[in-house]
Amino acid sequence: MWHFVLLVVCAAAIYFSCEWFVNAVEWLGQRLNVGRMAVGTVLAAFGTALPESVVTLVAVTTGGTTQSRDIGVGAALGGPLALATIAYGITGFALLARRPKIAAQALITAGGSNPQPEAPRQTEVTGPEDTHRLVKDQRWFLAVFTVKIGLGLVAFTIKPWLGLLFFATYAVYFWREIRSGAGEQSENEWLAPLKIQPHRTSPATWAVVAQTLATLAVIFLASQLFVHQLDAIGPMLGLAGAVTALLLSPIATELPEIMNAIIWVRQGKTSLALANISGAMMIQATVPSGLGLLFTPWRFDSALLWAGIVTMIAITYLLATMRAHK
Repeated sequence: MWHFVLLVVCAAAIYFSCEWFVNAVEWLGQRLNVGRMAVGTVLAAFGTALPESVVTLVAVTTGGTTQSRDIGVGAALGGPLALATIAYGITGFALLARRPKIAAQALITAGGSNPQPEAPRQTEVTGPEDTHRLVKDQRWFLAVFTVKIGLGLVAFTIKPWLGLLFFATYAVYFWREIRSGAGEQSENEWLAPLKIQPHRTSPATWAVVAQTLATLAVIFLASQLFVHQLDAIGPMLGLAGAVTALLLSPIATELPEIMNAIIWVRQGKTSLALANISGAMMIQATVPSGLGLLFTPWRFDSALLWAGIVTMIAITYLLATMRAHK
């Protein structure tokens, strides 16, 4: 029973930490002048993808058994699966719940007048440029992920060294995102006061950094504790370790992305919510995969292969809806 109680406590801790994290990371993006979309695809995604990457790193480098390495590979496949299905699905439901407000803001924008000056702080409609960038992110992901799945079906001598190419791919993506956001100023009027300095219109830089790092530490620790509870519950349910890593653990490690998306959608910042997920997916497609290639045989069984296929189907469907402006 304690395992289930701790699951609830950890989920609550992750949610409230994410409330403070998204508040801090927006100010951090403004301080670093990385651009509004890069706040989601790079800064927020890097922080929230940390738990899953650490799970894979620990499993493949310190685990001396085949089962431990299988858990690392399962985690590398489970993260993108959870993001492509659960994270985007929950974000979609949140957007549906906000549809009346989004539609009202679109009508106001089309009419060229705004009878409520404060509305832009609460409702942001994702524009064509933002959608185009999200589509490019997901195309990048789909291309890298397809190669990742293909490598899991073959064996050859130099395959482990291809893990370095995955790290290089993320470095190129990171540089592209930072460069594309350069000069894209974040508007102060869009930012809520920093939680630890609520009475200052422009918080101190040290406070922004401190809140960002503190919330990341809480998110990381709560996510790891959440994973440990799932690891204990998995055998109780008769699940193998690799299945737990593929299906249950990612629910915990991807909770920060899901919580951030819910919070940003609730605030009307749709593009940031989607950018956080797409940026985290690029990290999941490259960094854990690179670790898996370097330290494991990287061979897929039927469960892992199906996870990859379902992930690719979900992203293909997402790209189709974005192209149709749905």
